[in-house]
Amino acid sequence: MAFVWPVRVYWEDTDAGGVVYYANYLKFMERARSEWLRAFGFEQDALRDEPGIVFVVRRVEIDYLSPARFNEQLEVSVALHEAGRASLSVRQELMRGSDRLAEAVVTLACVDAIRFKPVKIPEPILQALAPAT
Repeated sequence: MAFVWPVRVYWEDTDAGGVVYYANYLKFMERARSEWLRAFGFEQDALRDEPGIVFVVRRVEIDYLSPARFNEQLEVSVALHEAGRASLSVRQELMRGSDRLAEAVVTLACVDAIRFKPVKIPEPILQALAPAT
């Protein structure tokens, strides 16, 4: 089951034509992933402090299907696709009602917060996210 987060398109998200600038889709997806982790009880600043990890984007594959426009109410979904030893892959969709505007697969690497070297994802995180597949 996918986690869904609402997003409103503000003027600052758009180009001169009132269409969402392509890079802002990634921002919307980032916010949804932060809220997804929060829904499981994991605050990113707390993960950085203890156990000393951060999740960083390693790869994004995105398809832009239809434009979003100023003042629209959208929803961004997040669903765990794969979990590895030191990485997670999630599927994300940006929707306007039943219209799919963008879809992406985002790979996140778990890294040491100081050295930025890959580390094993803590077991409590894997256990919490596993039922979401």
